[in-house]
Amino acid sequence: MDIGEFVALSVKHNASDLHLCTGHQPMLRIDGELQPLAGTEKLTETKMHRLCNALLQPQQRQQLQQQGQLDLALTLAGDIRLRANFFLQSLGVSLALRLIAGECPTLAALAAPDIIPALVRREDGLILVTGATGSGKSTTLAAMIDDINQHQRRHILTLEDPIEFIHRSRHSLIQQRELGRDSHSFDDALRAALREDPDVILLGELRDTTTIRLALTAAETGHLVLATLHTRSATQAVDRLVDVFPAEEKPYVRAQLAGSLQAVIAQKLLSRPGGGRVAIFEVLTATAAVSNMIREGKTHQLASVLQTGGQSGMQTFEQGLQQRICAGLLGGAEGTLPRD
Repeated sequence: MDIGEFVALSVKHNASDLHLCTGHQPMLRIDGELQPLAGTEKLTETKMHRLCNALLQPQQRQQLQQQGQLDLALTLAGDIRLRANFFLQSLGVSLALRLIAGECPTLAALAAPDIIPALVRREDGLILVTGATGSGKSTTLAAMIDDINQHQRRHILTLEDPIEFIHRSRHSLIQQRELGRDSHSFDDALRAALREDPDVILLGELRDTTTIRLALTAAETGHLVLATLHTRSATQAVDRLVDVFPAEEKPYVRAQLAGSLQAVIAQKLLSRPGGGRVAIFEVLTATAAVSNMIREGKTHQLASVLQTGGQSGMQTFEQGLQQRICAGLLGGAEGTLPRD
């Protein structure tokens, strides 16, 4: 069975992820649950070696051997696109594949909170999308970019690792750059972006102090910056950004964040009755009260503001869950939040 056949079976089973690992049976993740691909045997080292040779260029194979892992996007026959991560493990090489939707999603299709279209019309500032791995952050970001592209004349520059959703310029000019292919340094690419006349900058994850500093500077200097973090709630995102800095820098970073943050959008995926998953959202918007709490280091008070900030577009996960239940998208046993 070649990679095309494995992927075809993944599509048939509506799987989000496919795992091909030396010494193990192929596995699918369906509605968040991992399960073996029926009718398949354990993958041998020889079989996985052939798969790698078929999918990777010689330079990429060399990089995998040298670094132990390799992240990239693949396009197969039929314009099927996948995010792929190759990595070495004790039994040989493994491959984690995530299917990328052929069509860019819309905010309406995601039933995103009503405040989000208004947020992406802001002239500048920082909008964070947070959640656990596999919670749909990239999908939400893609829908936000699509909304800007459909309704605004702006220059959008994306820095991605790798590029997932392909955007085509409509009202906006969109240029997508991939780390490793178009630039060898995320920090250098972000510095260069500030000289490339963008209105909107889409980043991947804010990984370290350098990237966070550059993102905050971009947000302060007239750019709308969209980025992701791995936190499980909107309020945790604020602390995460500040906590990576040494103590002597935290007051300055809090002041920067208080002045530039527009909103934090956190999300989780819950299983739907009959199959499939639906996103629920938590939204923290940067009101004057929220900005003051961030500036003064009183982030422990943000949770109470979140509970009562509905008029400012805020909502908690619990409120988002109730919206889904009322809309008939969730109910019964599915209508409970997973424990963090």
